[in-house]
Amino acid sequence: MSGTFAGERALVVGLGVAGSAAARALALEGATVRVVDRREDATVSDDLRGLGVDARLGEHAPGDLDGVTLVVTSPGVPNDAPIVRWALDLGLPIWGELELGARLARVPYLAITGTNGKTTTTGMLASCLAAAGIDAPACGNIGYPFPTAALETHDALVVEASSFQLEVQTSFHPRVSVLLNLAPDHLDRHGTFEAYADAKRSVFSRQAGDDVHVGNRDDERAAAISRQARCDVRWFTIDEPGAGEVGFVGRALTARWDHAPEVLGALALDTPATRADAAAAAAAANAFGVDGDGIRAGLASFVPARHRGEIVATIDGVRFVDNSKATNPHATLAAIGDAEGTVLIAGGDAKGVDLTPIGVLAPRLAGVVALGASAGQVVRIFEGRVPTRTADSIEDAVRVAFELAPRPATVLLAPACASWDMFHDYGERGDRFAQAARAVGERASA
Repeated sequence: MSGTFAGERALVVGLGVAGSAAARALALEGATVRVVDRREDATVSDDLRGLGVDARLGEHAPGDLDGVTLVVTSPGVPNDAPIVRWALDLGLPIWGELELGARLARVPYLAITGTNGKTTTTGMLASCLAAAGIDAPACGNIGYPFPTAALETHDALVVEASSFQLEVQTSFHPRVSVLLNLAPDHLDRHGTFEAYADAKRSVFSRQAGDDVHVGNRDDERAAAISRQARCDVRWFTIDEPGAGEVGFVGRALTARWDHAPEVLGALALDTPATRADAAAAAAAANAFGVDGDGIRAGLASFVPARHRGEIVATIDGVRFVDNSKATNPHATLAAIGDAEGTVLIAGGDAKGVDLTPIGVLAPRLAGVVALGASAGQVVRIFEGRVPTRTADSIEDAVRVAFELAPRPATVLLAPACASWDMFHDYGERGDRFAQAARAVGERASA
């Protein structure tokens, strides 16, 4: 069989969305593919079986690497997993989703990374390119695998890149890259903030010359890293833009690409976080050749992904807002923005991150409900400063938060933590929050 990987004998670790897509791409490009997954009940699609992919379910064994010439890991597989260590001992190359996608990509791609706002900015950027007539779907960490998109026919690709993906690549070379922000996250995986920052830095490690990197003028840590890029660096801000920057004049997104400012419009959802995301997307789109008209049209037509500030119910003057995707302190601070009188639901799997930065919110909160594995840490941060309660379930948390809330007020799910201690993912957490909020409404109207 011919193809990019003809003759390779590849082992893919993990049968989730990314792993299944990697196995399919490798097989389509001529590789002999074996996949392993520690879950006995992992699903092997008929598509993969039809491509001759060999699947081994259950605990990994050194024999899984017999005859293998290449290993591709899913983003959730840690670098110290036994099967990864065995592969390293054998001197085998180890790739991730970005490395595989980069080797398959036949069109230019743009990349978005950062601690928070990646999915929103990626969607905004893809919308701006589409409005300009450029077929460039959003892919990568957004749930649509980069290798899958790379094998399709498009004009360009917009790739959301996580730190997990970025740390396992050497060929990823976007035409335009963006570093949105930088705050401690995933320290249980990376070990130190410095290692986490190094992973983010690699988004522009291969850029040079006419490539463009877009940095955040407002984020000191991220800006210090962006200045290290060896290509053209452009900036965004939520303040008034300087020459060559995108920012805001009042509530209007405004660019200063030329001498005269160009107004790009106001945002439908206007928060500090969405302002930063929109400014970053506009700067990246312009760097790829999109003019103001395309950016205005793209941002106007953009629809945010779920669990990122959705109002899921309004009951007796209390709004229930689902920001389940706020999985670290930086995201929780952004979710609150400049609001006051909010009851915050927080807690979960802290991922080794110190939660104390959210304590600055205390003067502006009407209450806090703590749940999950880090509930004790949340209580210690807020107890004695703001009415604080604990809950055993998301349903209990919603009920208690509604009782604490003044009228009018907002009950905000912005946990500052991952969801894995109690839920399958942040989506399930957000869905159950919304269901619980509606149930409170039904009881209140009965």
